This record gives sequence, C-alpha cells and structure tokens, in this order.
Amino acid sequence: MIQLIAQVRDAIPFDTPESSLCRGPCLGCSKKLIEFLDDKLCDWESRLDTGEVPNLGEISKLARMSKKIYDVLAINGFVTK
Repeated sequence: MIQLIAQVRDAIPFDTPESSLCRGPCLGCSKKLIEFLDDKLCDWESRLDTGEVPNLGEISKLARMSKKIYDVLAINGFVTK
C-alpha cells in the first residue's frame, strides 16, 4: 500500500493551482477528483501510521480508483498517458 500511495503521489499533479484546474469544459471536475483522491491517500497514510494493515481488496480498490481518476485527468489534459 505504501508503494501504491507513492506511485499515485508521483503520477498525479496534486500541487496544480486551482486556477489551472478549472479552465473549461471537462469530462469530470479535475479539481474535485484530485481533492477526493488526496483525501483517500491521506486517510490511508494515517491508517498505515497507526499500524493498520490493508487487505488485498482495499489495495485493489485504491489502485482502481486512482487509475480511473488518472484516466479522467489524462482526458482533461492534466497528465500524459
């Protein structure tokens, strides 16, 4: 899970200014998707810090969610595939 979180943090532009995220029609709201994913990652980081061990289903769910958000961000032009 730690490796997955690190990969997502490297691939998604979490530090993109809000003014750049809202620049026209999008498939999904990039700003909201990035905020949502950041919340999920922060939640898992704190859970891991307390010693919680994720099961395979939880890792898979976070990976799928991250990939879907990455795909939307790619369509909206914020990341390149």
